[in-house]
Amino acid sequence: MLSLAAAGMSLVFSGAAAADTLRQAVAEGKASGDIRYRYEYVDQDGLAEQAGASTIRTLLGYATGPFYGAGAFVEFEDVSVLGAERYNSTLNGKATYPVVADPEGTEVNQAFLEYSAIADTRLRAGRQRIIYDNARFIGNVGWRQNEQTYDGVAIVNKSLADTTLNYAYLTNVNTITGVNLESDALHLLNASYGGVKVGTLTAYAYLFDFETATDSQTLGVRFSGAADMSEGVKAVYAAEYASQSDYADAPSTVDADYMLVEAGVGMKATTFKLGYELLSGDGVYSFQTPLATKHAFNGWADKFLTTPANGLEDLYFSVESTVKGVKLAAIYHDFSADQGGSDYGSEIDLLAATKLAKDYSVGIKYAGYSADGFATDTDKLWLWAGTSF
Repeated sequence: MLSLAAAGMSLVFSGAAAADTLRQAVAEGKASGDIRYRYEYVDQDGLAEQAGASTIRTLLGYATGPFYGAGAFVEFEDVSVLGAERYNSTLNGKATYPVVADPEGTEVNQAFLEYSAIADTRLRAGRQRIIYDNARFIGNVGWRQNEQTYDGVAIVNKSLADTTLNYAYLTNVNTITGVNLESDALHLLNASYGGVKVGTLTAYAYLFDFETATDSQTLGVRFSGAADMSEGVKAVYAAEYASQSDYADAPSTVDADYMLVEAGVGMKATTFKLGYELLSGDGVYSFQTPLATKHAFNGWADKFLTTPANGLEDLYFSVESTVKGVKLAAIYHDFSADQGGSDYGSEIDLLAATKLAKDYSVGIKYAGYSADGFATDTDKLWLWAGTSF
């Protein structure tokens, strides 16, 4: 798919009759960039070494100006290690260290053609970033240094009032480790309606036909929003349900459910939330989210990137606030099995991040997982600084 997009770019920009206009479109384009340095420390029981990953991620892109509704974008990504490579990148063979899934590498992160001359419609073909809703099912894993992107065709239509329709046909997933997750066909359908003050209603269908990974189909509905309670106080809430079953070559054992219930109160710069998330499991198969931005869910220590066979129940409480421009967050998780109800463990997550001027940001984050029947005690600490233009 990437080679097709590149060939298409070559054909579009080589037409002699329109060369002057195309040159103008290219000349009037815009460069973009994002540089992020991060140090990640991991101390995990059961491993002889502590990980210390010092990495820098560089994104450099260029978007052409519009030409009769058409345009193109290309973006390169480089992840480099600064100093000694004291961590398990999943590719470097350093199994005595904890995993920090930021392997070195340079790649084409995005390269697509775009067409938007049809009213309220955008079409993209090629390698691209795709994020639906809160990235619980379809995301770019933006926390990791190597972003997850997709090869295929994606359409967004907003011709209906207060409605956004998304469809994507994909043939490959470029994962955060640089390994391709190839597919016979992935179909993503997502429709959201925000025409009511109290929230947004979303329905989705994600059909996965992978070449090697487990196939599945996930059908779901989500509602999230906020409502004023009194001056300066609002209620925030979200509810979601999804069913996952066999599809394509999947065995009939692929059968699980997802549920989320979340409620909270926002007061000026501070929000309190209480939530319950279920990924069911029966001891044979459990609900999986292979294309999600998983780090954002079920604890930043990343103990549940793959849902255990007995499923996962996550009862959590969070506090988020902004104090003098600094974002602060604290989250507590209590994890247990869906089947059998055994305790997995608990986790505390802490965050402080801020922007320095318009284009600079810094942050510190901590995750502490205490095992009680699943995985091992783990402490993680991140320090980062970045700039974008």
